[in-house]
Amino acid sequence: MFNNIPPITRNIIIINIVVFIAAYLIPFLDLNLTGFYPFSPNFKSWQIITHMFMHGSFMHILFNMFTLFSFGPILEQALGDKKYLILYFLSGLGAFFLFNLWNFIEIQQLISQLKEMNIDVSEIYSSSDLRTYGYSRTAYLDQPLSRSLYEGLTGGMVGASGAIFGVIAAFATLYPEAKIGIMFIPVPVKVKYLLPIIIVGSVVLGVTGNVGGIAHLAHVGGAIVGFILAMIWKKHLYRFK
Repeated sequence: MFNNIPPITRNIIIINIVVFIAAYLIPFLDLNLTGFYPFSPNFKSWQIITHMFMHGSFMHILFNMFTLFSFGPILEQALGDKKYLILYFLSGLGAFFLFNLWNFIEIQQLISQLKEMNIDVSEIYSSSDLRTYGYSRTAYLDQPLSRSLYEGLTGGMVGASGAIFGVIAAFATLYPEAKIGIMFIPVPVKVKYLLPIIIVGSVVLGVTGNVGGIAHLAHVGGAIVGFILAMIWKKHLYRFK
């Protein structure tokens, strides 16, 4: 069955699985491939891409790869290899950008508040370098705002969710009348109704900070890119090779 999956989708799934296993076997690989906040001491330029192949748990990668397996082959065959790859990776980049744009706003607010309290922000930045200090604590980290800044600088973004949300959004844009089954809903739902609900929910959860550990705004960023690309390509769908 695996050989019947179109090559781009199949190879993306394979790479994700290989990286997931390698991250558990190779020391510090996760530190180098996770997508950190761009102004954090832990950030490296390649993380903009590599974070898309990192996952935090078995259930995380299982859900993402099953979703890609469900929607990816249809789009790969409809769009062709080149446009499908553009869709996937630009959606992942859009996810990284929106997630860290919100991070930037929050972190700048924290820095302003900390400076008003005469707290040395540079010390927090220095101690957040995980390659040098690991997960350490400074004298300021018992203060909630200092701890929030530290966590923002040491918390990483992982997963293919942003790219996959772009794939889902493109699918919903190109095939709005398609019906899919979803957990806890007894009847199939048209994707043109389901996707907006998911996006609004992700925005609310991302802005309010509810359900920690999930980069909701990354999902939104990926979906926005997927929607835009699908709208651009939609008129020429049947011309794709």
